[in-house]
Amino acid sequence: MALLVAVTIGLSGCESFEAGEAESTPDDTEIFKDRSKRKTIFGEGGFLFFGDDEEKPGTDIGVNSFLWRASLDTISFMPVNSADPFGGVIITDWHANAEAPSERFKLNVYILGRTLRADGVRVSIFRQVLNRAGQWQDSNVPDGTKVKIEDAILTRARQLRNSAIIQQK
Repeated sequence: MALLVAVTIGLSGCESFEAGEAESTPDDTEIFKDRSKRKTIFGEGGFLFFGDDEEKPGTDIGVNSFLWRASLDTISFMPVNSADPFGGVIITDWHANAEAPSERFKLNVYILGRTLRADGVRVSIFRQVLNRAGQWQDSNVPDGTKVKIEDAILTRARQLRNSAIIQQK
């Protein structure tokens, strides 16, 4: 009930907005273009949660863009259940290969930072096999599979970085 009252009071202070009603003046435009001129209770420029907001190339996602793109490219054969470019987490759904329908795999890919480094990506693999009763049962992942996927992601990230460097020249 208190929440309803608070929302009602908050909305009662708002004016109705109709299309064409709001016109920006040159002063308003300049304030929004240059945030350093904007004064708030936190001082000039306001309070920034994630550092300064100057536009820097390749900072539109929270993790290294080459590792992010390479991860998506490498696991593109699997259905993606969720992908968080700011947290650097890609979770796939179960995938069974047509050549081995009695086993299925699921991947979680974690991109650990904003720099392109060999230890910047971690993969977790889950494997299930179909038992005689027709139910999926957890099973061990073959040795080296995790490292092969991480290496494939890193190789693809290096290729993407090299092509970006060539395009800049």
